[in-house]
Amino acid sequence: MMRFSRTPMLTLAALAMVLAIAPAHADNEALTIPLDQATLVKMPERLATLVIGNPLVADVSVQTGGLLVVTGKGYGSTNLVALDKDGAVLLEKTVNVVAPRENLMTVYKGVDRETYSCAPNCQPRVTLGDAPKFFNPVIGQGSVRNAQAQAQSQLQR
Repeated sequence: MMRFSRTPMLTLAALAMVLAIAPAHADNEALTIPLDQATLVKMPERLATLVIGNPLVADVSVQTGGLLVVTGKGYGSTNLVALDKDGAVLLEKTVNVVAPRENLMTVYKGVDRETYSCAPNCQPRVTLGDAPKFFNPVIGQGSVRNAQAQAQSQLQR
């Protein structure tokens, strides 16, 4: 007759329990989002609290139907944690924000960088890392344009 020690059996049982619970916390596949773009993530049920590690890298907003919109705000990596009302982790993901790759042209003038969207014609694009003497006028034009559009919208009401 074989005899088994209780300690290895208890350890094995505890490991089995942890592995059974792990999928509720898992789904650790990283989200990779291009800068200035968004992606949708289905939120787990019982969501009560949502934490984004660095809001300068990514932003989140909860939508109806259990959807979360994650938007790339700055280059880098951060994390997203979803908790239930008792503080238990429902979801934890790494969020990587990378440079957009499609229809872009980057021009280097010495150490100064300029970025253009070329879809199909090339136009200046506001991109983090561009030289200030290129970036500032482009973003300034966008700000003036948005202010004028808002003013026109107010007049039409």
